[in-house]
Amino acid sequence: MIVYGASGHGKVIVEILEVLGISVDFIVDDNPALSELLGYEVRRNIGVYEEAVVAIGSCQIRKKIVEGLQVRKWVTVIHPTAIVSSRAKVGEGSVLMANAVVNSCAVVGKHCIVNTGATVDHDCRIGDFVHVAPGAHVSGGVTVGDGSWIGVGASVKQGVRIGRNCMIGAGAVVINDIPDETTAVGVPAKDINLKDKNMKKLKSVNKSGGVKSSFLRVVLQLDGGLSDAA
Repeated sequence: MIVYGASGHGKVIVEILEVLGISVDFIVDDNPALSELLGYEVRRNIGVYEEAVVAIGSCQIRKKIVEGLQVRKWVTVIHPTAIVSSRAKVGEGSVLMANAVVNSCAVVGKHCIVNTGATVDHDCRIGDFVHVAPGAHVSGGVTVGDGSWIGVGASVKQGVRIGRNCMIGAGAVVINDIPDETTAVGVPAKDINLKDKNMKKLKSVNKSGGVKSSFLRVVLQLDGGLSDAA
């Protein structure tokens, strides 16, 4: 059994494995300056392992590492204090930290992190390579796309859909659907690049349709999208 990632996140996963009585043979990390972590030897990557878990917080980096390794069995790691419904499903390679909760009929994908004190409520669908950060709460019936990050202390309203590769900021409150590839922050959570995106759209319309600059200035003062302004 190896842990890939000699980081702070790796320390937490190693300690969970120790509590579970799972023997860690060594830790793998590509940083040549690292040789030891928590008393375990740190080796360079050879890409072929019997059993492994990837201890990398970044969703995108975690995915790249998983895709580049040859592993016979990806180990799912669940802290003894985590609560997981018998009707929930947790994918291979995923990690549930201390006091995490996954409630009835929720599905957590492969190589996900449900971090310390985070909750995933009933009937949620959490895609692969998602990170639900410490203290974040995902209400019932929420869908989260592959590779998305729900920041520390964020709250997601029931039934909301969050797209793929999204970043939800720390403490954000998500009450509306979030499109793919969006960074959303605040209360309520909003796309931090929305005005830039609308400006590009309006400039494009202006070139082709002759929209007046005064109209552009009015739209940029609004918090709503292009469709609301029009």
